[in-house]
Amino acid sequence: MTEFSNRQFLLDHTAAILAFYEPVIFDPAGGFYQNLKDDGTVFDPHSRHLVSSTRFVFNYAEAYRRGLGSHYQAWARHGIDYLLNHHLHETGHFSWILGMSPDHRALAYGHAFVILAGATAIRAGVEGGARCLALGEHILETYFFESHASAYADERSPDLTELSSYRGQNANMHACESMIASYHATGSAHYLERATILAKRFAGELADQAGGMVWEHYSEDWSIDWDFNRDQPNDLFKPWGFQPGHQVEWSKLLTELFQITNESWYLERAITLYERAIDTGWDDTYGGLVYGVAPDGSFASADKYFWVHAEAFAAAYRLFRLTGKQRYLDDYQRIWDYAWTHLVDHQYGAWFRVLTREGRKIDDLKSPMGKVDYHTLGACWDVLDQLKGR
Repeated sequence: MTEFSNRQFLLDHTAAILAFYEPVIFDPAGGFYQNLKDDGTVFDPHSRHLVSSTRFVFNYAEAYRRGLGSHYQAWARHGIDYLLNHHLHETGHFSWILGMSPDHRALAYGHAFVILAGATAIRAGVEGGARCLALGEHILETYFFESHASAYADERSPDLTELSSYRGQNANMHACESMIASYHATGSAHYLERATILAKRFAGELADQAGGMVWEHYSEDWSIDWDFNRDQPNDLFKPWGFQPGHQVEWSKLLTELFQITNESWYLERAITLYERAIDTGWDDTYGGLVYGVAPDGSFASADKYFWVHAEAFAAAYRLFRLTGKQRYLDDYQRIWDYAWTHLVDHQYGAWFRVLTREGRKIDDLKSPMGKVDYHTLGACWDVLDQLKGR
């Protein structure tokens, strides 16, 4: 049985993930190629998504900071330059998609990742990181934060004048993540304050209104919208149903806030969200965690996504380290067992993006726009940090 919490295993696995991207991902003309097949073939060299552009900065800034390659600092700078010279729109926000079919909307989700890219770049000593963080924060605070709701709205038109009526938790969860990262990068308390506001709003007040788990979608007045995207349980950014992956992702963030503040509520709610996610989302028939669970407890989407399992094993290990309870270490092992058997590509490297419920690949696209193995690298690095007693 593989010892998935072994330090050398985790170091080797992160190196193997980076090795998949290494020969093909760097675009000398700017940024990184974002559409790769299973074998690393680039199937669309032109399209660029803000989520991928920012996550590559995270990957390479962290890889450099953790001693996995001295050239990764220059790669992170290459990614920061692409954000500032290409994604940055004339209105001051960062465009959602570039290429043959551009989409210049301003999304809170994307700007949360601009902040995360900036914060991780700062920690790696990458020039331009501070500017990215400042620009992303300016857009989020100026055009999206609704102080009466203690939350960020979701989407504005390319000229920033029209605000969508949709409200969602996903952008706010990643905003919380980026604020924690910014606190670590700068030491500034206002980032920690904003992270705590978001955590208590979404993992606390709004989760309580939804029966104890975080619901995805809300109306303009921040009342729960139980029907938005009911017919799209596999949507990439706005899926219908309770998302086990987002419950455990919140759990991971809450444990980090507990470690910073020592406020017991964070750990208590982290345990609740994690256990509800595993208890409702684990597939006893085929193994693994499903993508979505309906309010009645049935599977809204039984597909198996790579990122759900990465966030789940990171949360499980954090809870094991904080509580010492064997249940969480057992969960860590069985989540990794499933991922190692079904989701890790042992032929070409990295992780498959999504499988059917039974564990079959749905296509040969390893990393289309949006998927850069940021979740898998980040989860392994997070476990390594817990092993060091961070």
